[in-house]
Amino acid sequence: MTDPVLVEFREEGATVITINRPAARNAFDYRTTVGMAEALDEMDRRDDQIVGIITGAGGTFSSGLDLKAFLAGERPTLEGRGFGGMTESPPRKPMIAAVEGYALGGGCEIVLACDLVVAAENAKFGIPEVKRGLVAAAGGLLRLPRRIPYAVAMELALTGDFLDARPAHAYGLVNRLTAPGGALEGALELARAIAANGPLAVRASKQVVAEAATWPPDETWRRMRAITGSVFASDDAKEGPRAFAENRAPRWTGR
Repeated sequence: MTDPVLVEFREEGATVITINRPAARNAFDYRTTVGMAEALDEMDRRDDQIVGIITGAGGTFSSGLDLKAFLAGERPTLEGRGFGGMTESPPRKPMIAAVEGYALGGGCEIVLACDLVVAAENAKFGIPEVKRGLVAAAGGLLRLPRRIPYAVAMELALTGDFLDARPAHAYGLVNRLTAPGGALEGALELARAIAANGPLAVRASKQVVAEAATWPPDETWRRMRAITGSVFASDDAKEGPRAFAENRAPRWTGR
């Protein structure tokens, strides 16, 4: 049986996770969700991996929920982790979605659970669950209005219509556009820029940016210092300035 999720741990510190069900347009069943969760956990555990990339096989990202599996009683979620093993509890390390073709329903919600998005110019996004009498309850209704204008998000949620990559880029949902077929390489280019930096600083920066909007105003500085304090006390915090003074590339240890 073909693995529904493929994982490649690359030397430059980027983990490439490929949703590998092209015959089902990379729709998620329970087995795919488990495979995704295992891949993300391994990436988070490995010190040599700084950033993750999620993409889809066969020219499409993901059509979301496998409706046939759903009708058979399957639910592609994990307790505490959500759809695809990540929508409720994304990894600690930065995640980039590399989107070709369609990212719909749960596929779009996987994209929204990522921190950065690189998309081909012909990619399309959407949460069309209402067209099937369902709702985008795996984060689409929560995250989409935070990533694009409220009225646009509301229209997508109520009509189920698609959003093309170019307006998605203009709204700020997509970081970088590429030619069709180039999303993964574009994501790897972005990943290399991230992986060149101090791994402790990268993880702490992601955590603060991702969480700060929900902190009470009188708690923001204390909570930020609780996350970043250990970074300033690390060996890497000494190595960065030392490498700059010696005009060489830093040698990060993650300590």
